[in-house]
Amino acid sequence: MNGIASEPLSLDAAYYDPIQHLNILFSHPSTVSSISAVSSTLQSRHNDISAEISSLQTAQAYGPDSALERMQSAQDELAGLFKKIETVRSRAIQTEQNITSMTADIKRLDGTKRNLTLSMTALKRLQMLTTAYEQLRALAKTRQYRECASLLQAVLQLMRHFNSYRSIDQIATLSRGVGELQRELLEQVCEDFEIAFAKGEAGTMKATLVDACGVMDALGENARARLVTWYVNTELREYRQVFRGNDEAGSLDNIGRRYAWFKRMMKGHEEERAAMFPPHWRVGETLAMAFCDGTRDDYKGILEKSMRKMDGAKIDVNLLLSCLQETLDFEQTLERRFSIEPRASIDTLSSADERIQSFNGSVSVAFEPYLSLWVESQDKALATMIPKYKNQPLLPSDEEFSPQAVISSAIELFHFYKLTLSQCAKLSTSDRLLDLAKILAKYLDEYAQQVLLAILQRPGQAGASLQDVVLVLNTADFWHANTGQLEENIRKRIDNDLVAKVDLSSQADAFLGVASAAVIALVNKVEANCEGAWREMKNTNWSKMESVGDQSSYVGELVSHVNSKAEEILAVVVKQQYARAFADKLVEHLASAYINTIVQCRPICEVGAEQMLLDKYVLTKALENLLSHHNPSSSQPPQQHVPPSSFTKRVNATMTRIDPLLKTLQVRPSPPEGLVQAYLIHIADRSDTNFRKVLELKGIRKQDQGHLMELFSIHRDGPGAGAKLAAQSPLLTPLMNAPGMGGVGVGTSNLNLMSIDRLTSGSGAALSTAAQGAASRFDAASLGEKLLNAARDGVERIGTPAAHELAQGGAGGAAGNNAASINENLKNFGKFFRRDIGGLGARFGKRDGSADEH
Repeated sequence: MNGIASEPLSLDAAYYDPIQHLNILFSHPSTVSSISAVSSTLQSRHNDISAEISSLQTAQAYGPDSALERMQSAQDELAGLFKKIETVRSRAIQTEQNITSMTADIKRLDGTKRNLTLSMTALKRLQMLTTAYEQLRALAKTRQYRECASLLQAVLQLMRHFNSYRSIDQIATLSRGVGELQRELLEQVCEDFEIAFAKGEAGTMKATLVDACGVMDALGENARARLVTWYVNTELREYRQVFRGNDEAGSLDNIGRRYAWFKRMMKGHEEERAAMFPPHWRVGETLAMAFCDGTRDDYKGILEKSMRKMDGAKIDVNLLLSCLQETLDFEQTLERRFSIEPRASIDTLSSADERIQSFNGSVSVAFEPYLSLWVESQDKALATMIPKYKNQPLLPSDEEFSPQAVISSAIELFHFYKLTLSQCAKLSTSDRLLDLAKILAKYLDEYAQQVLLAILQRPGQAGASLQDVVLVLNTADFWHANTGQLEENIRKRIDNDLVAKVDLSSQADAFLGVASAAVIALVNKVEANCEGAWREMKNTNWSKMESVGDQSSYVGELVSHVNSKAEEILAVVVKQQYARAFADKLVEHLASAYINTIVQCRPICEVGAEQMLLDKYVLTKALENLLSHHNPSSSQPPQQHVPPSSFTKRVNATMTRIDPLLKTLQVRPSPPEGLVQAYLIHIADRSDTNFRKVLELKGIRKQDQGHLMELFSIHRDGPGAGAKLAAQSPLLTPLMNAPGMGGVGVGTSNLNLMSIDRLTSGSGAALSTAAQGAASRFDAASLGEKLLNAARDGVERIGTPAAHELAQGGAGGAAGNNAASINENLKNFGKFFRRDIGGLGARFGKRDGSADEH
């Protein structure tokens, strides 16, 4: 119980929990014995509280001022209130009845007054209508049209007030009279116009006819349309008689006569007859549109008849184009003439009627079904231009070569494309323009293949000259940039639903591929100049070298040849991105040639390998300054040129790939463990074949190689070594193919033209695959032949093609059945070249020749 007394407020809690009190009361097992006493105490407390509640309820119900008394009082008050409300409502009804009886006479008087006013107004209007009607009849008989126009408008306006009274006989009779008078005026005005024009008295009766047009305006739209239609037919009657009834006059050859006739007719209309008609009638525009409609129907008939000729002769395309161009000019003249014409009007209806018709296409639409003939003619014209461009000189005889020059045929073709596109966009912006875009794309591909690549493929010992290669490079860059602009121009002009079908990106890639081929041709010109230096390196006895000195004599000769030829080439390569591409490719080719020559210099002793490493370092430093020959500054000598950091890194990365082989060759074969460990550290692969290649390069005899091979197997498979070793070294694996190691693989130049897949793997892959050999060194004269051969082989295979394959490649390069495959691989080559150069920060397509320097 003490627990209950100590926490009395807990019984009033909203979420009272009796378990809490029970735990307090019986906190120990010994207190269980007091359950009976606690229960009795709780029951007694419950009875006391119940009795207290009962007493309070009785006091509340029957005591003074109880709730029952208050409720009864409220009900009595509500009853009194409802009684008062009913009394007020009955008094309001009585008041309303009194007021209605008092104002009934006033309302009756108001209605009488209103009806009297309406009757007087109607009688007044009827009097005015009757008077105006009689006056109008008199004026119509005397042809006083000016007064008739204003009076007719008043009569028609008054007559509208009596539309609801037509059931009255007098009103119906008057309405019929007004309608008959309208018809009489319409016929009378039309008759006056016909007589005036028939007798040639339109000029003398001009004032009367002008007033008569006011009457026609008052009569409404139908009357005005009838008069305008009659006038248009009258003016064009001679045209229809002359040009529809005469095959010669109506032929396409005389299309100019049609437009000349219309101009003469319009001049007479504007000078003599246009003033008769109100400006808002726009009679001149209606006359021109009627002429266009009739002429369009004539052209459709003429063209259909020409296509159905029994002799099979088709329409002359030049004549068709000439007629269409003349028609377009005529339409533009009409559009300009009538688009600026004022639209002022004397009535609200006409002023709201804006001019919605256009003369564009009003006549020329008749030619559109036959534009395919014109598109075919452009196809034939381009088909004759490509062979001509292939055989003509690259520059005109009176024009000297310049580093910025572009082949003249490219400029001519560009202007032809521009003119043709402009003409077609005027003729049609639908399917015909799309057909033309496809033809333009087709001959861009042919120009890249049959003209530009054919220049790089020219036969002869030296192949294409330096100037010719630079012209090809500039032209390919020119078309790469303008192909994108051409696509954008077509997209702006063509219909919106055909925009997605216009795509010249593959042609842009093809020209970029030609540019890359031109860069490689420039690289191979440098390579051809270095043959003597490589021959001297091969003639050096590397197996008997006793000490390392300064650079070898062949290095100075090699650097001299490279610098002289690179300086000559870079002096005529204008754009920075192509100069950088040339330098990058040249470094890769020289690195590949260096490792190819190392293979042919075996056996190589340790001192010889060390000397080669020194020579490589000297060559690397010389190659870092290649770009100093491009746009040299007169104020800064080449020795002070600071090459771009990205180019320096690329040169070092390319040349450093040779180091593992030379460092391995520097190690003596005794003790043998040293050579094996050096191989595993520098070459780091698990290939027995590659290790044997190193032994062959060192000149170790076959009988001594067995013990070294056993040691190699033991160390290779030893603990901790296997996880770090590659299966095949990318440097040594393609180095020498034959089992006896007497042959070499594909040459440097052959690689870069025959394996785009290898090129895409970066300079390292290019270097390692190039090391397959130098015996089949690429000749600049066979550049185009091998490029075409590469396209035919899918540009997937690495290897030296057989002689008969090269011959077939040269003979079939221009064949039509291989053109699609060649062009596709040329595009892939261009895509790689863009990606490769894009990594250097150069941006293709910029006309200023700028490039980002890293």
